[in-house]
Formats: sequence, structure tokens, C-alpha cells
Amino acid sequence: MTVRSMLDILAMLVCSVYGTIPLFWLVVHPFIDRWRKRGRRAYALILPVWGFLIVITFLIVWPHRFEHLYTNRFAWVPAVTLFYIGFSVYSEAFQNFDRAQVSGLAELEPSRHRQELVTTGIRSRVRHPIYLGHLCEILGWCLGAGLLALYGLAAFAIVTGWVMIRIEDRELEARFGESYRQYRQCVPAVIPRFNR
Repeated sequence: MTVRSMLDILAMLVCSVYGTIPLFWLVVHPFIDRWRKRGRRAYALILPVWGFLIVITFLIVWPHRFEHLYTNRFAWVPAVTLFYIGFSVYSEAFQNFDRAQVSGLAELEPSRHRQELVTTGIRSRVRHPIYLGHLCEILGWCLGAGLLALYGLAAFAIVTGWVMIRIEDRELEARFGESYRQYRQCVPAVIPRFNR
């Protein structure tokens, strides 16, 4: 097995995870009242469902593992740049969020975890920085590997992510009211604002 084929397989696996994150979210949020009754025990059902979605996605892309739009080892240079940007965004996004907020546990157990609208740090420039990090990572793998199937997964993640963000914005507006409406009007969803 060549280094290129190992990178392609790794890229398909990683993008199968990133590409299904919106599906994971859509398994949880439309049914949040049902999941809240279980609290953290809900993860015993939610995580296997997400694992199943990842496996199905990987099996769908597997037959296309040799279909490259291009093969150029220098494509990994901008890909690594996107990886760096993605991890930098994650690092900043996690600074103002505790583990319960990042994992969604705060939403499953709202009475046990603080419920506050965080609008400082990176969230003063972008409302959904973790999704921006996901986007940078999946695009980095697409760019580096050049696999046609990965670009399909990225397109799928963008479309389902757009739906996910719209639903999440409605949830946050219902939870935080006028303060979230004002925040949403001033701060873009995923593409950061660099001027103040």
C-alpha cells in the first residue's frame, strides 16, 4: 500500500466523520425533549447511531477511492494550512465553552449546566466557530487528497450544515430571545467577520 493510498483512506475516514456531524446534530436536536428525559444516558443511543452513519458513509465512498479529480502532492501545502486554521478555530472556540457545552451535555441536562449566550472571543466574529473549524478540516482533506467522493461529502456537509445552523439559530433565539436576535444580526454564522 502506498503513502498516497493510505492518505486517501484516512481522508475518506476523517471526512466520513466530519460529513456526518450535521446528521448527528439532526438526530439530537429535533428530538431534544425526548433525549432530555434520558439525560447523559441518551449518548448510549445517540453515539451508536452516529457510528452507524459514519460506517454507512464510509462504505458509500469506498468504491470511489480511486476517483481523483487531481493528484498533486503540493496540494497538501494549502491543505495543511486549512488544518492549522481549523485547529486554531477549535482552540479559540473551546476557550469560552466548557466540556458540557461542547459535547451537548448542557442541552441534554439544562437544569444541571449553565445556560448562557457566549458572544465574546471568537464568537464576537462568528456565531458557530466549531462548524467553521469542521468546514476547514473537511476542505483541507478534500484539497489534499483530491478525491471526487470527498468533494461530494463536503457538499453534503455544507447543505446539511446549513439546515442545521438554521434550526440551531431558531433554538437559540427561543432560548435567549432578543439578545440572540441582536447577536445574529451583527455576527455572521460561519464566515468570520474581521472588521469591527
